[in-house]
Amino acid sequence: MTTVSDNQTAPRRARWALLAVALATFMTYLDNNIINVAMPAIQRDLQLSVSGLEWVVSGYILTFAGLLLVGGRLADAFGRKRLFLIGLGIFTIASLAAGLSDSSVTLIAARVVQGLGAALVTPTTLAIISATFTNTKARNAAVGIWSAVGALALAVGPLLGGVLSQHASWGWIFFINVPVGVATLALGAWAITESRESTARGLDLPGLITSALALFTLTYALIEGHDKGWTSVTILGAFALSAVMLVVFIQIERRSAAPMVDVALFTERAFSGGTIALMMWAFGLFGIYFFTSLYLQNVLGFSPTKAGLAFVPMALLMAVSAIVSERVALRFGAHRSTAFAMFLMAAGIASVSMLGESASFLDLMPSFAIIGIGGGLTIPLTTSVLAVMPVEQSGVASALFNASREVAGLLGITVIGAILVARQTTALAQGHSATDAFLTGYRTGLVVAAVLVAAGGVAAWIALRPSTAVTPPSPTEAAELALAG
Repeated sequence: MTTVSDNQTAPRRARWALLAVALATFMTYLDNNIINVAMPAIQRDLQLSVSGLEWVVSGYILTFAGLLLVGGRLADAFGRKRLFLIGLGIFTIASLAAGLSDSSVTLIAARVVQGLGAALVTPTTLAIISATFTNTKARNAAVGIWSAVGALALAVGPLLGGVLSQHASWGWIFFINVPVGVATLALGAWAITESRESTARGLDLPGLITSALALFTLTYALIEGHDKGWTSVTILGAFALSAVMLVVFIQIERRSAAPMVDVALFTERAFSGGTIALMMWAFGLFGIYFFTSLYLQNVLGFSPTKAGLAFVPMALLMAVSAIVSERVALRFGAHRSTAFAMFLMAAGIASVSMLGESASFLDLMPSFAIIGIGGGLTIPLTTSVLAVMPVEQSGVASALFNASREVAGLLGITVIGAILVARQTTALAQGHSATDAFLTGYRTGLVVAAVLVAAGGVAAWIALRPSTAVTPPSPTEAAELALAG
């Protein structure tokens, strides 16, 4: 049980608390992708090398993904509201520093600190929702809104980044966080009720260290593998160290009297299957999202602003369908609605592969709309995974969810990128033009992503399917049946 105030949070204050965590989610998700279209301007102004430019992005992702589980555990132990405010304060100050940066060193350092702040904030968001909305229906609706805000951030990021980099200064992609961060800090301090685990447990420092090392080295290998070579000693060593740390982490958690993560949870069908499905969702959406931006600009000739604008209808439909996903799940069953949503999303991704170099803005919209609707209707996966996690560990549950999605998104970019490059190289060797070669690789990557998302739909069906076990009659019911017999 979470130790919240004895009085139920007033509905009005609960709505304001949801707004605070939604704004924080929007900021951290936005920062994950707003920078991409501004990279040329940053490189030009700061005279960055290609390696330095990559670390402007990678520094944030590496810290963010590597410390998510640590942030979740600290939130459960020391208070989710406290960690929310601390993390948001760090993120806001680092955003200001990033916008003021006049060298690669200060910008990369600021991005690393931003990642730290995001790693502290992100796990608290779902945990605060769980503690604030104790009614299942209200909590599921709040999770739908939280997910919708995340979807909007995915769309607004490239659009806002394109507009600011074209018509203002790249520093404004970071400055924009400052007033929002200050307002969210004030709102969160007033509206959010503190919650933490009811029984104090040790921090499980060995678990914290090994989980952070496992995530950090895995993320590093996925980010740097393309440039350093997948068979290089550095990358193979990083993968090996990540695997060893994961095994050590599992052994530590199995033997710990107060584990950070109860490994028995993975025997729960809803938790393990739901997590797999979530990872497939992220693999398909984030992997394709990244390379579709290249397709729109390098093949179709869209400007950064127009390319960002193309994703807005998809994100709006995703946001709307996320909000209504709970009603759809109640009407048709979560296993049916979620599996159908992922099959729909897979069909949308596959249909993009049929578009060529002459596709127009309007030609993209049917496929993007299908992806958006399908992506939003998968939200019952999140609520189902969260529901089987002990309430006192909701911070770790949120961290597991976000870490799984972050790593799967990176894996999607990595795998689809490797497929794209391999097919592109073969096509170039066969005499195809650069555009045709890119399209060959891009289409293959789309098909692979669609197949994996569809596989996630199968996992969702199995994970969320209601148990067929028959509940034995109560003693009273048994007596009535005996009398009737």
